[in-house]
Amino acid sequence: MTILFYGDSLTAGYGLSDPSTQGYPALIGDKIKSAGLKYEIINAGLSGDTSQGGVSRLDYWLGRKIDVFVLELGINDIMRGVSPVRTYNNLSAIIEKVKSKYPQTRIVLMGMELPPFISAGPVEEFRTIYQKLSTHHKIALVPFFLKGVLGVRSLNLPDGLHPSREGYKVIAETVWPIIRPLL
Repeated sequence: MTILFYGDSLTAGYGLSDPSTQGYPALIGDKIKSAGLKYEIINAGLSGDTSQGGVSRLDYWLGRKIDVFVLELGINDIMRGVSPVRTYNNLSAIIEKVKSKYPQTRIVLMGMELPPFISAGPVEEFRTIYQKLSTHHKIALVPFFLKGVLGVRSLNLPDGLHPSREGYKVIAETVWPIIRPLL
């Protein structure tokens, strides 16, 4: 059984001394192992990735059977001025491609909120895309991936954008109750 974590720097574990043990995919892997389940954990996070980049590189990762697909992309889009409509369409294309290749794959979408310093542009439209995707595709949703971490200085790296080792522990606790029933 394989679980693929697919995302940007938040999935990759940007800034951690050892993302392979400290990032949220690894921490979820520890929880899976503690539950006595046998899954291969693959971290397909790529720092700086956008939803379009995710569409572009997906075929490579679909070369092997995936039982659970965890999708975390989109925050870099809004920071780069990509329209929420385009982000929605790209994320939808990723979900559809995974479902088409592996119809039995269970998919979990990591919802995003915007950092407080982003207040211009199509903010409200962006805030709705994850719930819409979850409803449309009938997939599991973590409403806010960075819940309890965003804006908490002690849980983030000095850049204020990327979680610290302790921040990823909080994220794993947020994500685990959604992923666990799918295993």
